[in-house]
Amino acid sequence: MNSKRMAFLLLAVLVAGATAFLARAWLEAERAAIVAQAVSQRPVTQAKPAVQVLVARNAVRTGQIIKPDDLRWQPWPQGALPPTYIVEGRRPIADFVGAVARSSFHVGEPIVEIEIVMPGSRGFLAAVLRSGMRAVSVPATATSAVSGLIYAGDRVDVLLTHVLTGSTGQLSATETILRNARVIAMDQKLDFAPGDKPDIAKTATLELTPKQTEIVTLAVKMGELSLALRSLQDPDEGERDQAAADELPAELGYSYTQDNQVSRLIKSPTAAEPSPAPEVARTNAVILLRGGSRTKQELDGSIAADSPPPPSPTPDAAKPGLRTTTATPPLPSVPR
Repeated sequence: MNSKRMAFLLLAVLVAGATAFLARAWLEAERAAIVAQAVSQRPVTQAKPAVQVLVARNAVRTGQIIKPDDLRWQPWPQGALPPTYIVEGRRPIADFVGAVARSSFHVGEPIVEIEIVMPGSRGFLAAVLRSGMRAVSVPATATSAVSGLIYAGDRVDVLLTHVLTGSTGQLSATETILRNARVIAMDQKLDFAPGDKPDIAKTATLELTPKQTEIVTLAVKMGELSLALRSLQDPDEGERDQAAADELPAELGYSYTQDNQVSRLIKSPTAAEPSPAPEVARTNAVILLRGGSRTKQELDGSIAADSPPPPSPTPDAAKPGLRTTTATPPLPSVPR
């Protein structure tokens, strides 16, 4: 009896397990079918193509003027495109050449308009100036500014021509007071577009140190200033890297030329000769000694008596009954 019951219970457990397994398998199959049907009915969304975004080709420092080689287009997912990025087709790269970076950009970092200052915008000149530098304007003419062929970004020497007045008269001279000064503007133009005709500017703005600014400001009052354009391949710079040379400030000049070095008709100033000592009047005379007297007889026949100092009284002059005499002073030596 017990054996039959145990067998029946075992059979019931097996049947229940098989039923549960089959039911689970059927439910999984139905679930997969429902999911597949839902996926097939979902609309297919196509991925948006990438767009070209303006990025930095090279590292750009704060205050650096952006050049064409500093920019390039780079693919960027359109779904993650901020509205401040510059997209190809809306504006060309040429529009951003000459702008100044307000902040630094790493390689591949997108260029943002709010982080750059465009030429002609307010604050552009202050952004162009490097840290610790000053902008000072000097007068310019057709002859002093190379006929209008000096543009922003060029390097020039500053020459001062003035007249010196001294004990030897007036002397004209020209001296180089600054070398390798960077031009940041001519009049109010900070850039030069291809095709623009050269015009004669009235002022040139230079980037100088505070001390050099004082020198140039005083030089404007002293005489006439001229700008001499420097070559990009200056032998004075040697093998110096061009990028490093662009970052160098101006230097103080050391050469000068005087007017007597230009024209042979102008005599060189000489040191003032010392004035001769006044001559002592010399007379030809003979000293005559007669007893206790001394006379001086000129050769022209005139006689002049010497005036020796008054003699001091002798002790015998105070004794009664003695005759007072005048002591004879010591006789001077007769000149030979």
